[in-house]
Amino acid sequence: MVSTNKFHPGLTIELEGTVYEVEEFQHSKSGRGGAFVRTKLRNLEEGYTIDKTFRAEEDVKRAHVDTRKMQFLYWDGNNYVFMDQDNYEQVELSGEQLGEKVKYLKENMDLEIAMYEGRPLDVKLPTFVELEVENTQPNIKGDTVSGGSKPAEMTTGLEVKVPLFIEEGDIIKIDTRNGKYVERA
Repeated sequence: MVSTNKFHPGLTIELEGTVYEVEEFQHSKSGRGGAFVRTKLRNLEEGYTIDKTFRAEEDVKRAHVDTRKMQFLYWDGNNYVFMDQDNYEQVELSGEQLGEKVKYLKENMDLEIAMYEGRPLDVKLPTFVELEVENTQPNIKGDTVSGGSKPAEMTTGLEVKVPLFIEEGDIIKIDTRNGKYVERA
């Protein structure tokens, strides 16, 4: 059990059999009533977020989530298939569970899968990924190397603003935390 006074971003808790991760929290005290904690929780199994208010010092069941190193193998049309590199066990996650993270996945990519009581919950992406530019506007004579940007679509479907000198076929490094261009790889 963990007290709501000890909430912090990234903490995983269990409510009514479902695992949530604390994304945001705020301690509040009204004039007459007791203190309370407002939270924004992300359902790790299905990806959606909820707002929930707890009484201060209320105890909530802590969910101990383990991470396992896995490799992304392929998308079978319905689910994304990952393989544990130690025992070769395969697990599947749906597109709904992964959300926007699917746009950063490349075959044979090494990453971590969050597991709770033997079932996969979420993917922990590396901070940076290298993806190939599939479609972007061609360079125009007179474009400068510095300043200006244009949209580019990666082979995974991700859209990123890139500098004007980036061309189709280039491999670029992207920050998975904010989806922004970092550098040409």
